[in-house]
Amino acid sequence: MKKITRRNKILIVVAVMAMAIFIAGKAATMSIEKNFENLSVEDIKDVDLSTLEDGEYKGSYKVFPIDVELVITVSDHEIDNVQITKHQNGQGKDAEILVQKVVEAQSLDVDTVSGATYSSLVILKAMENALVK
Repeated sequence: MKKITRRNKILIVVAVMAMAIFIAGKAATMSIEKNFENLSVEDIKDVDLSTLEDGEYKGSYKVFPIDVELVITVSDHEIDNVQITKHQNGQGKDAEILVQKVVEAQSLDVDTVSGATYSSLVILKAMENALVK
């Protein structure tokens, strides 16, 4: 019987660890893809602004790895301001332009930002959560 050298033991351990890392990475990627798939089929409910009282409305939404918290200021049944207080976004920083689009349109029914679609959807869901109680 051939003796396993220390070098071979190290190579076996490294190979097993590499395989475990690969499998864990693949599982994480599949989980993120499933989260995004579910997000992309969710509807964003528009808001009847005439029913809203003046004030600040806090909302949040999270779909790993994107996490948004925001505050919407409503005055005279209009959205005056949207302040994003937290946006863990990966590469979706460009989606923050949506707050201007929502204020201009006075509606959550705005187009998402190309290249930042998932961050756009998470921002819109956070706004929906803030305004639809």
